[in-house]
Amino acid sequence: MSIEIELRRARVRYGPLEALHGVDLPVPAGGAPTVLLGRNGSGRTTVLRALAGTVPLAGGQVLWRGTDITRLRAHDRARRGLCFVPDGHAVHPSLTVAENLELALAVPLAAPGDDITPALTAYPALRALLPRRAGTLSGGEQRMLAVSRAFLSRARVVLLDEPTQGMSPPMAARTYELLAALAPTTTVVLAEQRLPPALLSRTTRFPVFLHELRRGAVVFSGEASEPRYAHSRPSPTE
Repeated sequence: MSIEIELRRARVRYGPLEALHGVDLPVPAGGAPTVLLGRNGSGRTTVLRALAGTVPLAGGQVLWRGTDITRLRAHDRARRGLCFVPDGHAVHPSLTVAENLELALAVPLAAPGDDITPALTAYPALRALLPRRAGTLSGGEQRMLAVSRAFLSRARVVLLDEPTQGMSPPMAARTYELLAALAPTTTVVLAEQRLPPALLSRTTRFPVFLHELRRGAVVFSGEASEPRYAHSRPSPTE
């Protein structure tokens, strides 16, 4: 198993509070999405931020394909092909939907002739919203717009914090299907409170790898087929 990106003995502090306590967390390259599981306050969002470079490490390293990028700033990681979709403030509210999508194309990995078509194919509902300001959209619509960056960025690594928050169940299922289809050629990492059954039903070719966090530490790393997660697997009729 080749590792795309990882934390080694990573510590993150918010003032006097240590949010990650020497975390080792490898993310396999490609395959199915990797899932970070945990309740609010478990450290899963901080792991994404540490990988993306939006919070500094108080100790440890971030490695990308074996290269130490601990001191590489967030926008430089983005230039190298990392796309981070946070759980909040993920769109530019004063810009239109069309302007948000066009801005997502303004990345070094974009190729001549790239346009917003992949986002509209992923989420056809966005087409009617193109002239609307993003700040006027519903929570689910804003999440669609935010997640659509993953399909426009040509990123090598995509980090998403609760990507389906606020979406309807059918749209959430579609989003997991889209991300599962993206994962074989792109390393996708999702932070979730629970293991999404809809994701498991779309990733039969590759095992879903997960890390469970609790109070800033990893308490389990392995495949979602482990017995402790059997209750999360979809039934044969799903």
